[in-house]
Amino acid sequence: QVQLVESGGGLVQAGGSLRLSCAASASTFSTYGMAWFRQAPGKEREFVSAISWSGGTTYYADSVKGRFTISRDNTKNTVYLQMNSLKPEDTAVYYCAATRGTYGSRLGSNYDYWGQGTQVTVSS
Repeated sequence: QVQLVESGGGLVQAGGSLRLSCAASASTFSTYGMAWFRQAPGKEREFVSAISWSGGTTYYADSVKGRFTISRDNTKNTVYLQMNSLKPEDTAVYYCAATRGTYGSRLGSNYDYWGQGTQVTVSS
């Protein structure tokens, strides 16, 4: 069982930055592919970014490419999402997810564990 706890969300003006963190309880954290998803009010959950076990390979949704950066620190059992040049359309609850399967999936159903989410609100 893996517990994921997100932090770092908040209210920011358009053009600003936030860094989300997701701390995992698993001692085998480095064997999990990690990802971030988000869900805006009235919309379906969508893929944001994913990262391989070592952090050497990353994946991004087109909507965030060039603005967001995913990274991980396996010594701290933590994955990060640096969000720059934020837009009002980035407003959503952001979820961290972990998979024991192949990393990089954009399908939420491929992930085994989820955090409780952290709210990101971008004002115009």
